[in-house]
Amino acid sequence: MKRKVISYKLWVISSIVLLFFLQSGCYAQIKDNLTNKQTETQVEDPYSWDFGQVKEGEVLKHIFVLKNESEATLTIKDVNTSCGCTASKVEKKILLPGQSATIEVRFNSKGYSGPVQQYVYVHTDSLDKPVLRFIIKAEVATTETLKNK
Repeated sequence: MKRKVISYKLWVISSIVLLFFLQSGCYAQIKDNLTNKQTETQVEDPYSWDFGQVKEGEVLKHIFVLKNESEATLTIKDVNTSCGCTASKVEKKILLPGQSATIEVRFNSKGYSGPVQQYVYVHTDSLDKPVLRFIIKAEVATTETLKNK
């Protein structure tokens, strides 16, 4: 009888310890997944693009995608940029609900050095977001900067 009681106690203690370890492992995995998702969200900002380090004089191109997530038709009235070094072209100006359009942005890095940030402003007929701002970034390295590295 005493042997059964000891076996039972050992089984209960082992079960508790096992559950504790399993629960700890699950918590750690959930925490890692949340951290990874937060990092992915920060990296994948649909309104911003970083070209990284580029050589001065390069003409850089990126295509943004604008999706009409509203229930109404969205009309793009105008698109302008913060600088003459940046040009933009919109694929289509009228988006039905759920439709997307591409916005092609070109940045001419000639004459720039160091960190650069330019803006593209998309003016729409939306009451919620009448102006959308897209950002392009680059770290422009001149020929002299590249030689010194």
